[in-house]
Order: sequence, then C-alpha cells, then structure tokens
Amino acid sequence: MPVELFLDLFSQPCRSVFLFAKANNIPFEFKKVELTAGEQYGDEFGKISILRKVPVMRDGNFILTESIAILMYMVQKFTTPDHWYPADLEKRARVDEYLSWQHTAIRLHGSKVFWFRAMVPLITGAEVPKEKMDSAVEDLNTSLKFFEEKFLQDRPFITGEKISLADLVAVVEILQPFGTGLDLFKDRPKLSAWKERVKKELGAAAFDEAHEGILNAHNLPQTFEKNGMPEFLKSKLQKLFN
Repeated sequence: MPVELFLDLFSQPCRSVFLFAKANNIPFEFKKVELTAGEQYGDEFGKISILRKVPVMRDGNFILTESIAILMYMVQKFTTPDHWYPADLEKRARVDEYLSWQHTAIRLHGSKVFWFRAMVPLITGAEVPKEKMDSAVEDLNTSLKFFEEKFLQDRPFITGEKISLADLVAVVEILQPFGTGLDLFKDRPKLSAWKERVKKELGAAAFDEAHEGILNAHNLPQTFEKNGMPEFLKSKLQKLFN
C-alpha cells in the first residue's frame, strides 16, 4: 500500500520529500494541499495534522509531520541506498551537521528573501524598503558562502562522492529565492556545478516537475486573483516586519 504524502510543491520541505520518493521509486499517493488557498486550515486537513503544516506523511494509521523526520523514516522503511543517510559514522554526522545548521541559515534567509521579493509586493502593493531587502540578501549571501566553504568545499557532494539527504534539502532551499529572479548561481561556479550534479542524481524530469511552480512564481498574482488573499498570509507578513 503506498504512503500518502500531503504536499504543496511551492514549499521547499515538500519538494525534498517529493523528490526523495521519486528518486527512490517509493510508491506514494500525492495529496495536494494548496497553501495559497489556505487549505491547510480546512477541517479535513485538521483531522490529519493539528500543526496545519505540510509535508505530512500517512503510512496506514501512522501519521508523521516534519520533512526531516519523514525523510529519515522513508530511508529506513524503504531501505534506500546507503549514500542518502550513510551508515559510516562520520559521513552520517556530516549529514546531521548540515541538517541541523540549515534551519537558521539557508532556510531562514532564503525564505525571507522569497517573501520580500515575491509575496510582500503582491500582498501590500509596495516594495520592501531597500535597507530591509539589502539586509536579507546579505544574510542569504553569507549563508551561501558558509555552504560553499564549510559544507561543500571541493567535494562533488556534501559527504563526498555521492548525494545525501543534506544535498537534497540544500538544493530545494536555495532554489526558493532563485524563483523570484534572484540568480544565486551567478558568479558561483562551484555552487552552480553542484546544483547540476544534484539535479542529475535526482532525475532531471522529477527535478523540473518539483520546481515548475516555484520557478514560475511570477504567476502568483493570477493564483491569488482566482483564490483570493487568505487572511493568514497577511498575518504572516506582519510577523516578518515585527
């Protein structure tokens, strides 16, 4: 029986779960939860997760939230190749190190830049003040510098010669602000070459499918015109400026 994955591919963590399942031929049923329509706050989704967040995995009667936990569950449940989460103590520690660091670095700063460049003008009708935008981009650039110098170095992938969960989680986060037209790979040949290696390992077709929406973020105005502007987005916007 396939697992059920509740996803919206506009979400970076959802893309990581989707791509991992695709790359490892894990049978799953895609359950779309449209975040821009506020479906995560509906009664039906509330019965699945009171956290009101995606991704969520349902495997029979077992429900699991949080993308990293879901990825590690699938690694063990489906006995995926060792390189994803290596048995070797030091290599596994490198994966854990990156996954522990990225929440308050690449993910935090990349998400903020995405919101500032794509969502704030759409919701408010005004651009983010230049000093706020410059500060957010500077924080993201600093995180990317650490990524290249500390985590990637001169290796093909974070743990060495083979892709791991760390590379998967990294690439989906870096492509989030890239979807707003901010070319993070320009003048970063090492980062660009790494991204192409990751794409090849994950499968170009699945990679493009996963990122089609975010790389066409310019279509968001039409989405909101169709669905209306959910109140929770305005609330989230206020928190960003507090």
